[in-house]
Amino acid sequence: MTDAKYHAPETGSLEGRVFRPASLTELAEAIELAFDYRGDITVELKSGGQVTGYLFNRTATGEQPTMEIFPATSSGTLTIPFSEVAAIAFTGEDTATGKSWEAWITKKESERRKDIDRAAAEAKSRGHL
Repeated sequence: MTDAKYHAPETGSLEGRVFRPASLTELAEAIELAFDYRGDITVELKSGGQVTGYLFNRTATGEQPTMEIFPATSSGTLTIPFSEVAAIAFTGEDTATGKSWEAWITKKESERRKDIDRAAAEAKSRGHL
């Protein structure tokens, strides 16, 4: 896969990256990354056209593997055969960036602490503490 900005996906967002797969295996890998991505992608078609939208499903097996997109500019869905894909760009904002498990735990702990403090203040105002 050709991607000048490529680093392992675990180290950050794919936002802004473009994958031009050199094989069906690389294409399937890029589509899996796009499926897990929480933002819009732009699919460059071999015909020269482009489709931007959210990849919500893919079928990588069978005679004609396909991907399904909610297009950004219209309602409904669009099915694109893998064989028509020239490149995949991660063009939309990655809504999951910075939302790691550790950040979630920290947020929940902060919320829990606020609830405890609020309950203690209410109990104190009623004379229970």
